[in-house]
Amino acid sequence: MKVIICGAGQVGWQIARHLSGEKNDVTIVDYNADLVRRATETLDVQGVAGFASYPDVLERAGARDADMIVAATHSDEVNMVTCQVAHSIFGITRKIARLRARSYMDAIYSDLYRRDHLPIDVVISPEREVAEAALQRLAAPSTFDTESFMNGRAQLLGISLDEDCPVLNTPLRQLTDLFSTLRAIVVGIRREGRLFAPEPNDQLFADDQIYVFTHVEDVNRTLDIFGKATKKQERIVIIGGGNVGLAVAQALEARTDRIRAKIIEKNRLQAERAADSLQRTIVLNGDGMSAELLAEANIDRTDAVLVVTDDDKTNILAAVRAKQAGCRMAIALVNDPTLVPLMGALDIDAYINPRATTVSSILRHIRHGRVRAIYSIGDAEAEVIEAQVLSTSPVAGRLVREIEFPEGVLMGALMKGEKVVKPTGDTRVDEGDVIALFCMSGDVPEVERLLQVSIDFF
Repeated sequence: MKVIICGAGQVGWQIARHLSGEKNDVTIVDYNADLVRRATETLDVQGVAGFASYPDVLERAGARDADMIVAATHSDEVNMVTCQVAHSIFGITRKIARLRARSYMDAIYSDLYRRDHLPIDVVISPEREVAEAALQRLAAPSTFDTESFMNGRAQLLGISLDEDCPVLNTPLRQLTDLFSTLRAIVVGIRREGRLFAPEPNDQLFADDQIYVFTHVEDVNRTLDIFGKATKKQERIVIIGGGNVGLAVAQALEARTDRIRAKIIEKNRLQAERAADSLQRTIVLNGDGMSAELLAEANIDRTDAVLVVTDDDKTNILAAVRAKQAGCRMAIALVNDPTLVPLMGALDIDAYINPRATTVSSILRHIRHGRVRAIYSIGDAEAEVIEAQVLSTSPVAGRLVREIEFPEGVLMGALMKGEKVVKPTGDTRVDEGDVIALFCMSGDVPEVERLLQVSIDFF
């Protein structure tokens, strides 16, 4: 498949990294020649320096015979015009655009993206994706990462194991025997900085970070088994009242259970806009780093603080200060993946990487076929792929133990009809089933072959 990626920033680079690693023909376009050079020197991609919305630049990038274009520059308007040029001049069939501005996402303007108006097939909103990720973190407060699969019936949980975890030094095979009715499987372990898919005889140790697939009804039991208490979040402070913070507060207000939320926003105009848009949420205008303002927000009696300003360092420092002031849980938005290893040392409970959520969302649409969801883990170290089994797939009609998955691949869940089951070696995979696979990045091409998700389905 031939793909043009416009924008060589972190999102564009990660998309190019994924697709070029899977032997796609990728060309990356950016007006910054240094970023293009970095991409071409580190990835198996071609590069063109220039403005992505210019027809001659797209022509040089090979738009005449491209299958897809991904517009992920820093400008919404450039992304929109790029898709228009790609459609009107070059006839590119599939166009994906990243749009940030809240107004472009308003449902009443959705008619804008019709093929006879502004032909964008898929619109990705980073703010909306990040807000959803934040809500998922708040819903599972004792995890460092979480994502929903299978129409919300299954959950991926990232759990840090402490010294008091009751199942330390227990082989994973034995966990299945001890908790035979638990619909949960450990699919990934990060130990001393290295992520891997475990074998049945592998044990769990203190300081491991594990990824567990579980039925949504078994989330609390799973957390309890791995030594994590579950407590309902009733008081939440959001530092940062921009698009993300406002979207989270509005979602919290829409819930039936009463959650007391407060927003702290430094910019007065942003604070006023948030106050006008919310009914029950208290909005405080001031610096979220201020100890006095945190005290005014009763941070010592708050169940969770969510820090989502547009500055990584502010988010980290504000989260640390809130924890030191007595807040039970801190979640920080962090764009720079090199800062993630600091989270544990600074006692920050969970983080949200906007680029990772955006990359996951774009990949879901790029890997069209029967792939229903993709979640990128770490610095593109692994993916969780949810896909429907096709009749032509080598896995259809076979027992799980008969399927020749690569070593870095584990099946975390399987859905037959509307029922999610825990897969065992004797589970039969049938056409139409939905499976969720944890795959190390190097094994993704083989997984796609097994699922028969290829150019044939575009």
